[in-house]
Amino acid sequence: MRLTGRVLYLLDDPVLMRRQLDGGAIAAADALGCLRDDISTDEIIPARYCLQVGDVLAAHCYRGLRSGTESVVGRGSIAGHGFEVSVAGLRRGKGSSREHAPYAEQHAGIRLVLASSFERIYRQNCHNLGLVTSTRLDLLPALEAGADIPLDELCADLDDVARMIVDAGGLFPYTRLRQAAPTAGRPAIAAASPLTLAGGILAAHSRDGAPLASPGAMRFFRTDLRYSHEYVTAMAELLVREHAPDHPLADPDRILLFEDHLTALARTPEVDEDAVASARELARAQEGFAAAHRLRLHGRAGEWSEGICHMVVTERYAEPGQLVVGSDSHTCHVGALGCLAVGVGTTDIANAWVFGDVLLPVPRDLLVMVDSRLGPGVTEKDLMLHLLAMPPIRAGRAIGTVVEFAGEAVSALDIDARCTLTNMTAEMGAVSGIVAADERTAEYLIGHRGMARAAALARCGGRPPDPGAFDEVIRIDAAAVQPMVSLPGDPGNAIAVAEAGDGIRIGRAYGGSCTAAKPRDMDMYATVLGAAVRAGRRVHPDVEFFIQAGSQAVLAYCADRGYLDIFERAGATVLGPSCGACINAGPGASTTAADVAISAQNRNFPGRSGPGRLYLASPLTVAASALEGRITQYGPRW
Repeated sequence: MRLTGRVLYLLDDPVLMRRQLDGGAIAAADALGCLRDDISTDEIIPARYCLQVGDVLAAHCYRGLRSGTESVVGRGSIAGHGFEVSVAGLRRGKGSSREHAPYAEQHAGIRLVLASSFERIYRQNCHNLGLVTSTRLDLLPALEAGADIPLDELCADLDDVARMIVDAGGLFPYTRLRQAAPTAGRPAIAAASPLTLAGGILAAHSRDGAPLASPGAMRFFRTDLRYSHEYVTAMAELLVREHAPDHPLADPDRILLFEDHLTALARTPEVDEDAVASARELARAQEGFAAAHRLRLHGRAGEWSEGICHMVVTERYAEPGQLVVGSDSHTCHVGALGCLAVGVGTTDIANAWVFGDVLLPVPRDLLVMVDSRLGPGVTEKDLMLHLLAMPPIRAGRAIGTVVEFAGEAVSALDIDARCTLTNMTAEMGAVSGIVAADERTAEYLIGHRGMARAAALARCGGRPPDPGAFDEVIRIDAAAVQPMVSLPGDPGNAIAVAEAGDGIRIGRAYGGSCTAAKPRDMDMYATVLGAAVRAGRRVHPDVEFFIQAGSQAVLAYCADRGYLDIFERAGATVLGPSCGACINAGPGASTTAADVAISAQNRNFPGRSGPGRLYLASPLTVAASALEGRITQYGPRW
């Protein structure tokens, strides 16, 4: 590869960023010391610009990027200005699995994406589109000097299949070659033994029928369920029409579609009516795709959704031992049932619709053993924030792993609580999270599916994990975990609530998203607000508190238990199912940079839920803070 255009360094320094955008150049030596780390896909292209598909996305490339505390990239700052290489620091592409991010970069003229390290889904999305990625920042001086760098050098750390996908120009072109010559491009596969729970599922679903390869190797696996939502389906359908217009979809009865991400967009404060119209176009495109292929669509239920996709798949479809893929990074939520549930990009899900299999990296295995029990007022969300703040996780050691949770504390958790653990493995950079199916899983399948007890127990014969089978083991004493709060900017910025002090005033509280809108979460909101109502208290007058159910089943659960009355009497606003404020598409999102909010959702990357400062905490802490008007710990006085 020979550079004919410019290099764009994504920097913490707003002055140096502006110099580049104004046409100036900076030396690699000056730039490498202030590269931005932890750039999320929300920063590469904010969610509000993803309501359209096609070349229009290029104009919004890097619109959400923060340099220091400033946003310096404007509309059209990248496209048409000669940038061919984009350079960042560690963990580039965190967060959402949206393929709009590398698509915007590619259509803005970027040919080579460099970073010290990458998040899995983002890097794979780049390759699926034919974008070259590399961690060889040491080659920048040679590139800038006009040298022709062989792809073998740039892509030295890529697995053989990933390299063949890049060489072919993307996943669909590679798949055509693979379908034409089924044995081509399939090197010998090394055995891996002993197998973990995730490894056993992958081995059983290997498309080649061979033992697993070494960790990091890309392989194709048969899928049991494939699902998508309106935010992605329209773009995926475009890829199907472009690359496989005459090819039938594989096993269409195993494909599920959801309208859940944008159903509350029209209720967002100061919403752009054009954005609402674009959201409806995405929904209509999905409806047409579902009708054309006779696919199961979970659409609107009145003004809201039937449910957030991950929650409905958990409630109604997934089973232990399955391989489930979804076009959303929080697909890992479903792993609480003892299946392997993996979030994938747009090209991956489109390819899976057509061919029935999915390209995944063989993961490393990380065991999180949680000993003893969580203390009073300490929740599974606190456990996850505690884990995210641990040095090994902050250093990226969970990237590319499947995280299996086990131990006394995990065994004591119900399925809803386990879903919080597996859901937030996405924030660890993991491929997925999983909990072995046991008697609690069987009871869930019996209660939610009406499954016969014998059949449920037969699917849930979980065994204790063998620590020797894992690449790494992290042990946590659950009794030592405290109520936690994540400071704005990253879920890993977590500290004990007691360390945060009592002076952080809030104007908004949000209890919702796939992470915190389950029946157990509603129990926690009701515990705090119910005590407040009995004491004659209400939500603080300076705070708006929104509680959003994750599915129609959860809404019915709240109604049956009298929670809706409690929430209303306490001064909270109850919302129907939708992804809502978590993606800045509903009530509860901030509207100005001065806004301060606390949320039980999973992410607080810059711009994720509006321009304000967003803290993350458990449902108990969020509800207690809504009553006090400041971030505070739930405790005995409640």
